[in-house]
Amino acid sequence: MIAPREARLLNDFQRALPLVREPFAAIARELATDERWVRATLVRWQREGVVSRVGAVFRPGSIGVSTLAALAVPREDLARVAALVSACPEVNHNYEREHRYNLWFVATAADASALARALAAIARESGYAPLSLPLVADYWIDLGFDLSGATAKCTSRTPRRASGTPVIALSDADRRLIAALEGGLPLVPAPYAAIAAAAGVSEVYAQVRLADWLNRGVIKRLGVIVRHRQLGYVANAMCVWDVPDAPDAGLIDALGEALAREPGVTLCYRRERALPGWPYNLFCMLHGRDRATVEQRLAEIVATHDLARFPSAVLFSRRAFKQRGARYAPGPRATELDRQGAAGDHAHGCATVDNADAPAVRALTPC
Repeated sequence: MIAPREARLLNDFQRALPLVREPFAAIARELATDERWVRATLVRWQREGVVSRVGAVFRPGSIGVSTLAALAVPREDLARVAALVSACPEVNHNYEREHRYNLWFVATAADASALARALAAIARESGYAPLSLPLVADYWIDLGFDLSGATAKCTSRTPRRASGTPVIALSDADRRLIAALEGGLPLVPAPYAAIAAAAGVSEVYAQVRLADWLNRGVIKRLGVIVRHRQLGYVANAMCVWDVPDAPDAGLIDALGEALAREPGVTLCYRRERALPGWPYNLFCMLHGRDRATVEQRLAEIVATHDLARFPSAVLFSRRAFKQRGARYAPGPRATELDRQGAAGDHAHGCATVDNADAPAVRALTPC
């Protein structure tokens, strides 16, 4: 049972981390405790895998490119292919799901050519061609959890429709700052000064840049990034529908915005189809403490929005092979962060089912 003060630290600071010189001291004042307790608790949670990092979540497509991709892999070859995919620095999430397309991953890169090279390397070395399902519009992409109840609830609900998010112009200093942020803020008294020093910019520059990116929606949230599985939300289902296209996309946008308001929905977006193998274009993710709860919540949502009229599929996750923040800045630091992230995933419960025969992870060439 988590103590009330710890619950507040987890719940209340998943976004809006104070942009002041000593943010953990500011949090401590709100919690009526001391700054050392705040930092020590976050350090412990990172060590235990409850918290992935304290840092920024960038809006997909705002500072680079990304795609959701899938492979259809025979069961007997899944461990090998999952290890190859997880070894790619561009891959930040990699899951087994219940479907013919059973290995799903998110790949992120600085530009389209780098992303294409990463997917081509995965196809070449795995022997299987991935589906690539680029984002068309996001209605709700925010894995900030209100950690109470049987189904995950996000801490605010203002659906937005974002199509074709433009990539913002970045200076060399901006790119260095993003690279310094990718592993999360260091849990020191003045973390913004630390990342500024790592990026070779002033602390004021770093804070102003972060504030500007937050105001413009480039950063979706700045705060504590939790690992939902370690907090008891072990069931998650990717629910997909084939909604007819219309010239103005009115139907799918209306459904997407309606689903985004539903409790239990943690992600909702429209993606490109990949015909003939993948006909679905509307996606939502449901997280819950058990499968039955998620199935019940899905049935309620389907009934409420008359979704049974559309072809659909439900893909529950089986294993999480990799889960960490996106890497937009290539180079030695990204490679080292990826190595640390892979070690952390195995230490904190990713790939915990049937992975005793998984081969050693090796680098793809050239991801």
